Amino acid sequence: MTVSALMRRRSVRSTLREAWRLRRVWWFTATARTKARFARTFLGSFWLGLSNLFSIAVLALVYGTVFKVQDFNTYVVYLGIGLVAWNSIAAAVGSAPSLFEHNHAHVHNTSLNPIFYTLEEWAFQVQTFVQSFLMVLLALSYFQHDLFLNLILFGWFPLLNLFLFIYWFPMMLCLFGARYRDLYQLVPIILQLVFLLSPILYQKKNLGAMGWTANINPLYRILSPVRHTLMAGDVQWLVCFGLVAINLVGIWLSVKLLNKERPNLPFLI
Repeated sequence: MTVSALMRRRSVRSTLREAWRLRRVWWFTATARTKARFARTFLGSFWLGLSNLFSIAVLALVYGTVFKVQDFNTYVVYLGIGLVAWNSIAAAVGSAPSLFEHNHAHVHNTSLNPIFYTLEEWAFQVQTFVQSFLMVLLALSYFQHDLFLNLILFGWFPLLNLFLFIYWFPMMLCLFGARYRDLYQLVPIILQLVFLLSPILYQKKNLGAMGWTANINPLYRILSPVRHTLMAGDVQWLVCFGLVAINLVGIWLSVKLLNKERPNLPFLI
């Protein structure tokens, strides 16, 4: 390995070590954001789960009728888990392009490593997902009783991939978004199209000849193992290990790109 390669590797390592040292800070600020979001509300963060439950109830009734589903209980669980996982991915990806723009005052006036802002946003998204997901899973347990058991025994692996993905992929987008403002407009459009093309409201078999689109859909490839594991009670080990490898490479590349763009960020935002 060349000297320059060693230096680049050390740079990524040092950035990750610095992020780890600041873990209590960015987790605390993310928690403060969550609390501030529901300040002076009676139900507080329970609104996160309730909003998803309202959406699941309405969509299950409408699309269950449209698609003439034979097993409504299974369909509700299928749609519910898929929707809450999608909402988490979409929220992380949708907010990514403007992340540094929203923190421009701190980027300009402090020497804090920009990885702090990406981790704060990630922690906020994880906390939001967990609070909503557990409440939705509790409600869906009425239709499938072993959901929490499957979560405890098997769900940690696909959820790990979900959490890793919603860190590095949005970070890539926010770095490109700082340089190319077109992403501000493009990402919401792409998210809407990807949602319609993803087997979330319907099963993959309903795509027919277009089923290949789900196979090349990176957002669905992250979502699908979570839903499969919780519903079937088994882990797609080969798929999950492959996703872990991709996520680790994605984290390394995104941190490397962050280090490269760090001197330019104040001038881009």
